[in-house]
Amino acid sequence: MSTTLAEPLDPALLGPSTEVHVRSIDRFARAHDASHYLLIPDAVISPVDAEGVARAFAATRAAGRTLTFRSGGTSLSGQGISGDILVDTRSHFRDIVAADDGAWVRVGPGATVRQVNTRLARFGRKLGPDPASEIACTIGGVVANNSSGMACGIVENSYRTIESMVLVLPSGTILDTAAPDANEQLRSTDPEIADGLLMLRERLLSSPSNVAFVRHQFSMKNTMGYGLNALLDFDDPVRILEHLVIGSEGTLAFVAEARFRTIEVRPAIATGLLVFETLSDAMAALPDLAALGLATIELMDASSLRVAQGLADVPAAIAAIDVGVHAALLVEVHAGDAAELDSDATRALAHFGMLPLAVPASLTTDAAERAALWHVRKGLYTAVAGARPSGTTALLEDIVVPVDRLLATCERLVGLFADHGYEGSVIFGHAKDGNVHFLLNERFDDPSSVERYRRFTDDLVDLVLGQGGSLKAEHGTGRIMAPFVRRQYGDELTDMMWEIKRLIDPDGILNPGVVLSDDADSFLHDLKRVPTVEKEVDRCVECGYCEPSCPSRSLTLTPRQRIVLRRDMAWAEQQGDIRQLAELRADYDYDGVQTCAVDGMCAVACPVDINTGDLVRRLRAEQSSKIEDGLWDAAARGWGAITRVGGLALTVADALPAPLVTGVTKGARAVLGDDTVPLYDAGLPRGGSTSPAAATPPDAEVVFFGACIGTMFGAEGHGAGSRDAVMTLLSRAGIPFVVPGHTGSLCCGTPWKSKGHLAGYDRMTERTLAALWSASHEGRLPVVCDAASCTEGLHVMLAKARDEHPEYAGLEIEDATAYLAREVLPRLDVSRSLRRIAVHPSCSTTALGATPALKTIASAVAEEIYVPEDWGCCAFAGDRGMLHPELTASATAVEAAELRGAEREGAFDAFVSANRTCEIGMTRATGRPYRHIAEVLEECSRPTQK
Repeated sequence: MSTTLAEPLDPALLGPSTEVHVRSIDRFARAHDASHYLLIPDAVISPVDAEGVARAFAATRAAGRTLTFRSGGTSLSGQGISGDILVDTRSHFRDIVAADDGAWVRVGPGATVRQVNTRLARFGRKLGPDPASEIACTIGGVVANNSSGMACGIVENSYRTIESMVLVLPSGTILDTAAPDANEQLRSTDPEIADGLLMLRERLLSSPSNVAFVRHQFSMKNTMGYGLNALLDFDDPVRILEHLVIGSEGTLAFVAEARFRTIEVRPAIATGLLVFETLSDAMAALPDLAALGLATIELMDASSLRVAQGLADVPAAIAAIDVGVHAALLVEVHAGDAAELDSDATRALAHFGMLPLAVPASLTTDAAERAALWHVRKGLYTAVAGARPSGTTALLEDIVVPVDRLLATCERLVGLFADHGYEGSVIFGHAKDGNVHFLLNERFDDPSSVERYRRFTDDLVDLVLGQGGSLKAEHGTGRIMAPFVRRQYGDELTDMMWEIKRLIDPDGILNPGVVLSDDADSFLHDLKRVPTVEKEVDRCVECGYCEPSCPSRSLTLTPRQRIVLRRDMAWAEQQGDIRQLAELRADYDYDGVQTCAVDGMCAVACPVDINTGDLVRRLRAEQSSKIEDGLWDAAARGWGAITRVGGLALTVADALPAPLVTGVTKGARAVLGDDTVPLYDAGLPRGGSTSPAAATPPDAEVVFFGACIGTMFGAEGHGAGSRDAVMTLLSRAGIPFVVPGHTGSLCCGTPWKSKGHLAGYDRMTERTLAALWSASHEGRLPVVCDAASCTEGLHVMLAKARDEHPEYAGLEIEDATAYLAREVLPRLDVSRSLRRIAVHPSCSTTALGATPALKTIASAVAEEIYVPEDWGCCAFAGDRGMLHPELTASATAVEAAELRGAEREGAFDAFVSANRTCEIGMTRATGRPYRHIAEVLEECSRPTQK
């Protein structure tokens, strides 16, 4: 529910640079995270710098309100939600600056772990914290939760690897803890904090029993309550404050910047799976395995193995087991080079040979085999959460106990699942740290289920504390365990934590109800309801993994937000809240439907395999009128003529003054709508060339399918275009090829599918696949397409058609980049080499697995290739970039800025991609002439003149 307070934030105090979002769609979209809690903020604000955060603190205090920081939204414990003011820290604060050959890195809280590690990779370095959610979790969250992961333990987490931070205190003080006079500054601006922290340190040191207890608690992974170990580990106020903030979950201060000491990447890796007859055998082997120095030792219980056997790519070592009470340990050896790895792996295998294993052990360095093994471990969450009953919420919890008590804990935990009727729950996790996760599904719209959850939680608390463990190891105390801090630490230490909170945040403006709570039932408040909405998205666990790659993330909505808003609208409808439903629906068409690029990049990252584009396409189909469907069906009938007319129109427009043509299309858009009439601008090319003539040589080795966008859009500058380039390259390499008849009337169907015009799509599917089946001699020849998005569209079309045409299973369709790299490039003499070339991978080359081929060809024609670290989908998406140019502008802004920075280091001789519309989008974004990689390869492999 939303908390609406009478006193708004004073805009004058916030300042002009801070954005304030109060629309229902903005508040509801940003409310959801991966936890099983939900509060709807009254407003969302987006400061741009530390000073803006300090002003937000002042405005919040003046209005008598509270605020909560929110970044990646991967929180599993409810620490990133608010019913009052939510502060978006991800839209800004994204700077990443590496120094001293990557030994140090300075990072804003809005950057993700993966983005930072990508920047550090060139130095052979990475961050110490290695959370599984690195694709989406931000540095702010990593610091706020003291996140760890599979390998870092308590040695390389944020607490151990952060050297300094820029903090904004609730008082408004901005403190750089690296400043030589930082302690003097703190004593000057906030003397009560400096003095109070030293007094608390002295009090803790005066109690040997409390010191011993705190030391024990933080000898394990432990994110329960505040990090009282900071009072023992440091003796000056700034260092104590700095390390109390780590793991404080946004309740003490805002981290405007964190400076990490990085660690070396050990690139030589071998992975293996040790399968034991019993959990007891696995736990008995654990101490000696840890002594081997294995980088990871990941536990999977018997239930996990049963789930793994249902995965499509389950390894043979698991598939062959008749699982009873088995357990497995996924282990890895990391080394600096191959020789070191060989030595360490040999020693490890010798030890494995002495273990009571159900299956002989092995270690593999093969990338595909290693990925399959990790897919088992990481696929557990996918398999259990994705298959949960509709309307339930997936809870992924974590606990830690001393390693020698892990067996008893896991055995009793299995018993608790049975006692409380939680079926299908699995236990897995970081065995060498005594840290395990467990997954269960629960309904929170049923009072009896909520009561069951209460009873289970009480028993869990008794179990973990009885084993001398901590109720939270990695995921943070949050709301879920805040009421149990006192049970874990006792009155004296818990009271000390409350003193820390009041000392640093005396007005209680930061994230109330998180870390500490005196309400014994607060973990049962504000539980998230997950109404059944639609089959495309009901599996969503709201983790946010999809968001960093979404083209519309900075303009309107992300895939997660598109999904949760559908849930919110369904819930409002169920509750009879007509006003709220109307407000959300009013903005959803533009934000949720029209500005989705349906590029599928969200599906690449989604742990439960959701392509939100499928939802959007269906919504578009439901919205389209019969007249519009009829027109697009007619277009499918006469597609060849339409592409020729479209190309001619662009050629005519190119010859006219651009403002004139733009004005005409603006007028038409005003009458017919922005989602119907494309907007012309000077960045669009002239029309393309006519479709290639049919050809059927008897010795053909391949079928060439020239994409129709080559007819619609001409090549950049005066180039020949990708169609002619590919055909020239095939001929130059001595590869005869078939060109299907009437190619101009064939299409991959993407224009119909993306707009939801299903009749036209079905018509085009039937025509195109029949033509390719015939041209390929019924699947005996591979089909090659010169536009990556069209290749992907043909793959989708083919998969859909195989139910009615099982014979099409023999039809092989490949993108030109992959075929050229493998079959053509070795037969060419690349006589001309460029110095430097910029490469834009696309969403389609990613989905097709063709990006490596794109890079291979680029490396063949240039001495240096540059792939922007922040590349992403350009969102041109067929005609979407012409209907909504603001979408493409937003999607490409970061990549374009990075490219401009790279150009300051040296000019590029060419700019390439693998799809004409993507090239148009990138040309528009950067002002640089993007071309298909095949065009550049053709030019660089032309025979030299004698």
